[in-house]
Amino acid sequence: MDRRKFLQISGVASTSLLLQNQLIASTLSGMGLNSAIKPISGSWFEFTHGFAPEGKYWNPVLPQFTTEQWKAKVKEHSELGMEYLVLMAVANDGKTFYPSKLQPRYDYACPDPLEAVLSAADECEIKFFVSNDFWADWREGNKMMTSEEVAQLREKGMEEVAEKYAHHKSFYGWYYPNESGLWNTIDDTTIQYVNRCNKKAKELTPNSVNLIAPYGTKSVRADDNYVRKLEQLDIDIIAYQDEIGVKKTKVGTAGKYYEALSKVHTKAGRSKLWADMEIFEFEGDVYDSALVPADFERILKQMEDISPFVDKILVYQYMGIMNKPGSIATVGHPNSGKLYTDYRNWLESRKQL
Repeated sequence: MDRRKFLQISGVASTSLLLQNQLIASTLSGMGLNSAIKPISGSWFEFTHGFAPEGKYWNPVLPQFTTEQWKAKVKEHSELGMEYLVLMAVANDGKTFYPSKLQPRYDYACPDPLEAVLSAADECEIKFFVSNDFWADWREGNKMMTSEEVAQLREKGMEEVAEKYAHHKSFYGWYYPNESGLWNTIDDTTIQYVNRCNKKAKELTPNSVNLIAPYGTKSVRADDNYVRKLEQLDIDIIAYQDEIGVKKTKVGTAGKYYEALSKVHTKAGRSKLWADMEIFEFEGDVYDSALVPADFERILKQMEDISPFVDKILVYQYMGIMNKPGSIATVGHPNSGKLYTDYRNWLESRKQL
């Protein structure tokens, strides 16, 4: 064959193949199958929801969970490819979720929910960020961060939790749940609280990887002052709340906030940037009604928007908002099974890429 003609034919074939690939890519993108979209890497996890109206669909059920049901719930996360779980609280309103010498235990069917979930996480290689609070009233955030009495109780709690549970391979690190709003920058109270928590955490568990999840993301001034504050903050990971579910941020706009944060995190060279993405909406009034599953179409837009700028996407939360159909640990809103199935189908479809 004439070489010139061969190259012309090859060029036409290559162009045709390129157009086909572009068409396939365009079609998959329209289906939400953009390969750049990061899947959900983990979720918050709780034994009860602190604000009863929001936990309407799971708070009444969780106290009845057996050890096997708690284990099944952890394994459901793993089956969806999740690698991390963030425990919201080890105590709440003067009681603990494990046998403690410091406060009475909640009267749950499972004698030790914390042991149950960590044991299950060991089996399925989930990494847990274990909460170091709420030993006092979680609604009094400033007091929780500034009271010396609370700080001493919290540190005794950390010592007890580490002694009883840090041997688990799933005990990956700690989560400090008392978050202040990032109004323009990181305030000194937050820095002092986080640094004290982290100092104690490293004393007890030197290899721990530790996390916070502040709110007020859209208000951050990503300037040199913020860089200096990040440099002072002794924490491994900051998972910023996207605040879509609480209607402080509109769908499709959060990406620009995470983009700005990625630049200051790079400058500071310290904490990793993750997302705390809200997959719920409110049944009625914001902050005064039950949390219910958002449509997967909305959630996918959230994922697409922030994926380029964060290392991992965590969600608030699987518990009560997603449910594996047929699970022995079903709990939450009736639409939670649909959201699980929609997300699972999306994960399966991504394997085409």
